[in-house]
Amino acid sequence: MSEYYVHPTAQIDDKVVIGKGTKIWHNVHIRENVIIGENCVISKSVYLDAGVSIGNRVKIQNAVSVYKGILLEDDVYIGPNATFTNDMYPRAVSRDWQVIPTILRKGCSIGANATILCGVEINKYAMIAAGSVVTENVLPFALMLGSPARLKGFVCVCVQPFKLKNQNVPNFRFLCTKCGKKLMVTLMLEDRP
Repeated sequence: MSEYYVHPTAQIDDKVVIGKGTKIWHNVHIRENVIIGENCVISKSVYLDAGVSIGNRVKIQNAVSVYKGILLEDDVYIGPNATFTNDMYPRAVSRDWQVIPTILRKGCSIGANATILCGVEINKYAMIAAGSVVTENVLPFALMLGSPARLKGFVCVCVQPFKLKNQNVPNFRFLCTKCGKKLMVTLMLEDRP
């Protein structure tokens, strides 16, 4: 008995490492040298490009392509039809093509149909709203919304919005009214929600 589940319609190429408890569903294609952590869910019609690395407890919803150069740390959530890029200046034919890395840090969430341009870092527990377009780095716990995505507030690990407790510009202190977690953020004027 296998330590993970792979649906019969999934295509798994050579030299793929799949962690214990991971589930891979219908019509998934996983290219060579991909590493998938434990207890992940790779949903219907997901494509994982060669050499992609995925942490533990990651959930990738339907119809997402994760291309070479994209790193997903533990506990990342990617909503259906989210889009990633790995080339800043794409052409059908290019001699100068190079992969531009993108990093999704622990616990961040990407909403349905969001677009993540290459070269950004989405920090831990940040939340990208559905349909947003991320063009620059995202602060830890930040709630980003729009096209291009802009800071709208901060979200706790427990997924509740942080409430502003006090401010001493540029330092802002937040409190989660559900779990009591505290957050201190230093924001420049242009970064404030």
